[in-house]
Amino acid sequence: MGDSKIIFWGVGKRKTAIARVRLIAGKGKFIVNGKPMETFFRGYDRLISRILAPLKLVNMLDSYSVYANVNGGGKTGQADAIRHGISRALLKVDSAAFRAILKKEGMLTRDSRIVERKKPGRPKARKRFQYSKR
Repeated sequence: MGDSKIIFWGVGKRKTAIARVRLIAGKGKFIVNGKPMETFFRGYDRLISRILAPLKLVNMLDSYSVYANVNGGGKTGQADAIRHGISRALLKVDSAAFRAILKKEGMLTRDSRIVERKKPGRPKARKRFQYSKR
């Protein structure tokens, strides 16, 4: 990474995962937590394609290198958090051109679904213990 390059930041969230994403003008290198994306998401090809979706939409796949730090949650939440962070960073690149495209595909919306809390007197959030009449 050179010092003179412009860096675009984006923070993405999904479930309990938080991703800090940097877009740097480059050749399309993807680093997640210091590892290549293919290594970090080994065996999760579906998630890799979800992460690349915002860059494919705006035809910037080979224009920017992506460096992401992600923590919390599982692989799916982390992948969607990175996707959200990339989308937000792309807005800082060119908001006027990219906003409509990304908004239409739902890439800018924070998916607010999280795990429902466990309730007292129940084994899980909604499950109940077996009823016994006698």
